[in-house]
Amino acid sequence: MDHDEFEDGLHGHSHSHDNFPDDPHEDLDDFGDVGEAVEIEGMEMLTIRSVGIDIGSSTSHLVFSQLVLRREGAAFSSRFRVTDRQVLYRSPIMLTPYVSGTLIDTDNIREFVRQSYEEAGFTPETVDTGAVVITGEALKKENARPISELFAKESGKFICASAGPNHEALLAAHGCGAVALSKDESATVLNIDVGGGTTKLSLIRNGVVTSTAAVTVGARLIAFDEENQITRLEEPALDLLNEIGRILAVGRAISESVKEDFAARMSEILALVIRNAPLTGIAERFLLTDPLEDYQGPSEVDYVVFSGGVSEYIYDHDAASYGDLGPQFARHIRESLKTVFKEGVVREASEGIRATVIGAGEYTVQASGGTSHLSGLDSLPAFGLQVVRPYMNGQESVERAIQSALAKFDLTEFAPGLALALEVEEPPNYRSLKRLADGISSVVNNGDATDVPVFIVLDTDVAKSLGGILKEELKLSQDVVVVDGIDVGDLDYLDIGLPMGISEVVPVTVKSLIFPTKEES
Repeated sequence: MDHDEFEDGLHGHSHSHDNFPDDPHEDLDDFGDVGEAVEIEGMEMLTIRSVGIDIGSSTSHLVFSQLVLRREGAAFSSRFRVTDRQVLYRSPIMLTPYVSGTLIDTDNIREFVRQSYEEAGFTPETVDTGAVVITGEALKKENARPISELFAKESGKFICASAGPNHEALLAAHGCGAVALSKDESATVLNIDVGGGTTKLSLIRNGVVTSTAAVTVGARLIAFDEENQITRLEEPALDLLNEIGRILAVGRAISESVKEDFAARMSEILALVIRNAPLTGIAERFLLTDPLEDYQGPSEVDYVVFSGGVSEYIYDHDAASYGDLGPQFARHIRESLKTVFKEGVVREASEGIRATVIGAGEYTVQASGGTSHLSGLDSLPAFGLQVVRPYMNGQESVERAIQSALAKFDLTEFAPGLALALEVEEPPNYRSLKRLADGISSVVNNGDATDVPVFIVLDTDVAKSLGGILKEELKLSQDVVVVDGIDVGDLDYLDIGLPMGISEVVPVTVKSLIFPTKEES
């Protein structure tokens, strides 16, 4: 390869859409229906119905929405953005049912979903798209498969996000409005998502989630009935009870003093993590992930936003008891805040317990032009690729940046079903592309996924050059698909179609998870 001459236009090439259909849905049969195009005041519009389904270890719920998307900019633009969204129905929040200590009652879940569809006035056939978020106990092998099978026949419509603790923190940060607050205020925001089994933290700088962590403290580590008889006792609860010198068992009564002592100790552990203090003993054991990376402690935080079920008590939105330690835990968290943060840093969340997706409907139908690199068409079309977007400051190694991005999704290595979204240094040259290629090669060749296709999305038109370096110089054995000129972000999913026409335009549909806005809360 001539390092000085790049055939894909390193010096300002822009895509021509002359060979891309006026209607981006035309000739995109591989992608299925995404709505009916309608001309309104000279602009094409899509109206789609979307459902967000959240199945977690403590609670489950559904949200049905109608999303209006309009074609951006000029008539030949192929990008659609959400211009209006309306929440049509919110299901009741159900305590996730169990048939044993860890086995979720999927029959009960199925009936709950069916009833929610019925009460919303929908059928699976009348919903265009959706997102299923599976977290906590629902992620365990015995639960995840039957839950995913509930939606298998709708797999073309649904994005399934199986979220471990870091990924769940990322979802919560977007869902509760903390990311939007950070972006709008150019501020550093700490989102603390306090749930039933875990508490997740996200550090957000200028609208970007830079680090996440999770700790095993939550309201439903101990659950009890109206007579205070214990009905569930999680393994971490036994560890903490032993530390505070209390003994409990399922079927025995829990006293108010034990509730207070247990909640107080949980808040102390959480405060240590928030303070960025050295962790030892039970606090170290309760940390589910690595600590927040590059976190200087409370002094750098401009705002704190709480989300999750316990946030309803922290913000005084709820006073009822649901057979767990939510009220007690919230009270002790509020007290500990006074010693951790300066006054006035706590901001209201746009969503608390419902800090999750309302669906997957922000379709962006884009085109990668003749500069794409396709080393094998057997990998196409590809559906539901999860975008992993490393953030590089120019000095950090590409390999480390990709590994940090994978960690946000609870991944330790490259895996099937991923698409790496990379920024190219400006101005792009052989050295910067070789640096990218070396980092990519190190990551995709490390682990068990050395035979899976490598999908790469670039913001600059250098796909052919990067693909050539990966295949011809570094001799990557995997199929490599590189598309460029595509705009994606965290929590996006991609469908990449087969090249169309003589210009070999590659259609790319970006599906973004949709979160409630402040006005919808």
